[in-house]
Amino acid sequence: MKLLCLSNGHGEDAIAIRILEQLQQQSPALKLAALPIVGEGLAYQSLNIPIVGAIEQMPSGGFIYMDGRQLWRDVRGGLLQLTWEQLKAIRHWVKDSTEPSFVLAVGDLVPLLFAWLSGATYAFVGTAKSEYYVRDERGWLSAKTKRDGWSGSVYHPWERWLMSRKRCRAVFPRDTLTSKILQKHAIAIFDLGNPMMDGLDAGPKSVFYNAKASEEEDARALTIVLLPGSRSPEAYENWQLMLDAVGETVGSFRDRELVFLAAIAPTLSLDRCIQSLQTEGWQPQETPSNYLPISDPNALAFGCQRATLFLSQQAYTQCLQAADFAIAMAGTATEQFIGLGKPAIALPGNGPQYTYAFAEAQSRHLGPSLTLLQTPREVPRTLQALLGDPDRLQLIAENGRQRMGKPGAAARIAECLTHLTEG
Repeated sequence: MKLLCLSNGHGEDAIAIRILEQLQQQSPALKLAALPIVGEGLAYQSLNIPIVGAIEQMPSGGFIYMDGRQLWRDVRGGLLQLTWEQLKAIRHWVKDSTEPSFVLAVGDLVPLLFAWLSGATYAFVGTAKSEYYVRDERGWLSAKTKRDGWSGSVYHPWERWLMSRKRCRAVFPRDTLTSKILQKHAIAIFDLGNPMMDGLDAGPKSVFYNAKASEEEDARALTIVLLPGSRSPEAYENWQLMLDAVGETVGSFRDRELVFLAAIAPTLSLDRCIQSLQTEGWQPQETPSNYLPISDPNALAFGCQRATLFLSQQAYTQCLQAADFAIAMAGTATEQFIGLGKPAIALPGNGPQYTYAFAEAQSRHLGPSLTLLQTPREVPRTLQALLGDPDRLQLIAENGRQRMGKPGAAARIAECLTHLTEG
């Protein structure tokens, strides 16, 4: 048996390789291949999984659904020709040998459609949609979201049609609420969790969740992770906006020690981030302060008043675990932080990814765990309000874990796929 994994974006690639890594362990005889529909699929190289067909980085970075201009840029950049070449490669892969073929689609409608067009048996990991975008356990969020879910689900009828085909052996939604809704439509649903949370755990529980620990809470540093995203040049614009929020926060919390953990993607230039920091008045520190909750020997420290800011490109997970709050302008990273049961503050940017439309949709998806603001000036007041409301913080802790699920989903999905491919 051979399996081809289709994915369409950086975050989708990351989820896909978690599942494929588990498949390599559970079913070593299964021959794996991949086709990243968007981008260059660098994540697959870490597992030595061969790439099938043409790959190319489009100008939009995969965010064409948020802006018609981005779609036009991709079309001019060769999107239609690339799509045709990829479809031919998938069909060729299916017919290339007498071995049975299985296609795993990870992402949204595009890989799902490609899986159906392959002619092979397939499964779908739905990463892009959740019923939480339009409803929660109590019902529709608004009249507008009820219109958005006009067909009874956040998934449109044509998407459900592709999921309900006989060749579609399994669908893995991203949360339990979405699973319950899709189960009403004769779809082979497996509610096994969200691989996005694999490899993460909450770490030490934040003191401020305990309303009785106010003295201890006031005495310790307040730790905030900065998540500017991973795509250039957008991330640099986001970084500048975040530094405005950081400056406002430092000015408002004059009597409190602050620690900022900037989780900078390895693909970004640290020099550009440093230049912006120093322009804002942050001074390099020869040695990190005593409070460094991450183990990154290459972390760079900067100081301003009673605040310390660490730049790290090697301790992403630890930054999420150590922080009490996040100032976030990212997709996957924001969701992972909230999945740890912690509150995040979002600032919309200019895109192409983290626009107001994206952030607003994300705030519906993540509910009370994500506070969407308009300007950096509002950040300190929001932090103060959250710190003074332990009941809300407890609600956020429970909400994040409910919406994002428990770790270990990739192994559970791989076990299901192993049974399907061996059966």
